[in-house]
Amino acid sequence: MLPPADVLQERKAGTSDIQDGSKGLIDVNPPRGTRDFLPDDKRLQNWLFDEFATVSRLFGFEQIDFPVLESEELFVRKAGEEITEQLYNFVDKGGRRMTLRPELTPSLARLALQKGKGLPLPAKWFSIGQCWRYERATRGRRREHYQWNMDIIGVAGVEAEVELLAAITTFFTRLGLTSQYVGIKVSSRKVLQQVLRQFGVPNASFGPVCVIVDKMEKIPREKVVEELGKLGVAAEAIEGILQALAIRSVEQLEAFLGPDNEAVADLRQLFRLADACGYADWLVFDASVVRGLAYYTGIVFEGFDRAGQLRAICGGGRYDKLLGTFGGEDQPCAGFGFGDAVIVELLKDKQLLPTLKHKVDDLVMSLDESLRPQACTIAQRLRQAGRRVDLVLESKKLKWAFRQAERCSAARLVLVAPEEWEKGLVRVKDLESREERDVPLDQL
Repeated sequence: MLPPADVLQERKAGTSDIQDGSKGLIDVNPPRGTRDFLPDDKRLQNWLFDEFATVSRLFGFEQIDFPVLESEELFVRKAGEEITEQLYNFVDKGGRRMTLRPELTPSLARLALQKGKGLPLPAKWFSIGQCWRYERATRGRRREHYQWNMDIIGVAGVEAEVELLAAITTFFTRLGLTSQYVGIKVSSRKVLQQVLRQFGVPNASFGPVCVIVDKMEKIPREKVVEELGKLGVAAEAIEGILQALAIRSVEQLEAFLGPDNEAVADLRQLFRLADACGYADWLVFDASVVRGLAYYTGIVFEGFDRAGQLRAICGGGRYDKLLGTFGGEDQPCAGFGFGDAVIVELLKDKQLLPTLKHKVDDLVMSLDESLRPQACTIAQRLRQAGRRVDLVLESKKLKWAFRQAERCSAARLVLVAPEEWEKGLVRVKDLESREERDVPLDQL
């Protein structure tokens, strides 16, 4: 008899077979596109998150957070974005359409709307959260990832983007990356908007055109032309779009759009301030950068690996109309998202990942089972003094204790032995100098 269709479907989707009543080992791998974090992995993640948070606080940002689970309507837009097809969405037991968040910015917008006029402006917020997208897993791309966002609400000028780009380059520099390894492509969506306006392309087509243009590095030129044609964009307009997107300097852009163009003025001011901040060498003007999310309205940027081995490292820009799309009052906003996966791959390639060992200050061990209570007392006393202590919980030989001390990079081995204990002493071995001495309890 065949299993039910839903069981067959589950078998097909997973990597292990289903056997009713079987006592065999379950599939021990995490779901496809997701990760487990063993201690070494978690130490690396904590280090990376600490760097995210440190840079954010250096720039005066405050941390926020929101649920991983959100209402689906927060992320469903009608511009043909890839992200709307990648949602982990479902109907909950109350009949509500929910999704695991695929990004953080709409949640931030919801929070800003919740605060309303009570939100002091400008608001400078950062968040570090897990995001979920059902997509093909490749190097640097997973179905779940963690993302660092920095956002500024309430600043209309490019000064906001300049500050965000300063934070990104500061982060790269702290990790040992230079502008030789990493660049940031910068453009403005107003460039494409102006070109479409010149060729009479309706405003309603702007978002879908941006989604197609964002794929230019992934699909052949002929495919881009074909998809733009399907939107009803005329051949002459398509040629004009492609010509504009090939521009690689602000000077060329000015010649193409004219000196009074708003996008040209924004970009000139941005590059001027970036030079004053000392990171202009990281920036590259590239008119083809539009970003694939429909809510961007002005300056957009994208961090990239100059060797061309990896996908975008980070990306962001201005999104002045997002709050209005959720029924609120528009506010000028700018921000970026920075995933945890690509940056780790880049640091591996450049051999810049730190060596992060498990480390404790003291390994405490009793050499006689009758002294276990005393070893517990000593361990607790040391912990209360702020020292990191690994207490040996079973009867072990001294040789094992030395191996364990090496594994956890202990600075000292504290031994509770009968003869020394009778004198009110414990034996302390400094594992770096290899010196050992008997120490009174009150001097530990």
